[in-house]
Amino acid sequence: MTEQVQLTRLPNGLTVLTERMASLRSATVGIWVRRGSRHEPADWNGVCHFIEHAVFKGTGRRTALDIAVESDRLGGHFDAYTTHEMTGFALKVVDTSVPLAFDLLADMLARPRFDEEELRREQKVIIEEMKMVEDTPDEFLAEIFNAAYFPGHPLGRPIEGTEETVSTFGHERTAVFHAAAYAPPNLVVAAAGNVEHEQLVELAARAFEDGQAEAGEVKSVKEESPSPAAPILIKRKKELEQAHLIIAAPFPSARHEDRYAASLLSSVIGGGTSSRLWQRVREERGLAYSVGAAGSHFTDAGVFQIYAGTSPEQLDEVLDISLEEMRRALREAVGEEELRLVKDQAVSSILLGLESTSARAGTLARQEIVHGRRIPPEQVIARIEAVTPEDMLRVATEHFQTDRLALGALGDLNGFKVDRARLEV
Repeated sequence: MTEQVQLTRLPNGLTVLTERMASLRSATVGIWVRRGSRHEPADWNGVCHFIEHAVFKGTGRRTALDIAVESDRLGGHFDAYTTHEMTGFALKVVDTSVPLAFDLLADMLARPRFDEEELRREQKVIIEEMKMVEDTPDEFLAEIFNAAYFPGHPLGRPIEGTEETVSTFGHERTAVFHAAAYAPPNLVVAAAGNVEHEQLVELAARAFEDGQAEAGEVKSVKEESPSPAAPILIKRKKELEQAHLIIAAPFPSARHEDRYAASLLSSVIGGGTSSRLWQRVREERGLAYSVGAAGSHFTDAGVFQIYAGTSPEQLDEVLDISLEEMRRALREAVGEEELRLVKDQAVSSILLGLESTSARAGTLARQEIVHGRRIPPEQVIARIEAVTPEDMLRVATEHFQTDRLALGALGDLNGFKVDRARLEV
């Protein structure tokens, strides 16, 4: 399989990235925006997610139904999402349909209609989405815990916004934010598969040639690194059958040199079915169906989290085991066999992703937005292979500290109490 990555930065600031995989008959083409919920002022919270929905509701050339029909005709593999730091739109199509797919994407993102009536309907849809989160205990706990963990910082706000903010996103407000956020310097066009770089550059230049943003009325958010708090948040919700638990600690950011060691450490503690937490909590004791650990890595901050859902009467035991595993990670180096296992797991995930045009296009865009450069898979694998048990021990020692640990619990928690002394590691 021949791979070839090319990059072009247009005079208007837009970036075009392609990875050619000539042996395929498919391609994924997408447009990523360097804006997410952390770039929103407080009174605009949720607008990036709202725009991600609203661009599907029609353009100057297409109705909402036209967009739906065209997307289905192209294969129906349309992915759109909003995170704290970016917004993405990607279509997987047959290689001959790349110009049609890009035309659809560019029309939606450059010239959305933002019809007032459609926006009012979408406000209702998103408010229903918020209610779904409130009715899903693990998601609800994650949201209220996040707000307590990053107090007063955009990373602590919900990506979907609040009912109060979303209700204000009419045509004028939405169009003003869109004009600033979707300006060419904030856009990354990325494609992988059987694609022609020059063709995509030409299509992008034509689609966004007149896309200079006006400042409008949006107050820019000064990007400040968050200062994580160490909350102990216990919320009683007596109608729940299960108790839901989060234990969190600061972790390396997506740009930090320690991110590879941190990722492997997460995997050892709770990253899969062979992990320490899964084996002790689920397999040996049968205390939980869902248990695990993972790191979230933002550009300037990271969070390590253990999550478990269990019966209220078993919550203390699950908490104790989780803290024991964090202490173990602090006190003894990971064995060679266990380290080899998580390295194999990580490398396999990367290699399997190389077979997917969607994964490759998404990786190109994310690396451009987060790092400003491409990091080839072989370089990532080399960095993973270079991680030592001592590196992981150092990451645990630096980040798993009693005064920095945070806890969140939700459920019928009558009598469940936790103080700082209980969280001692």
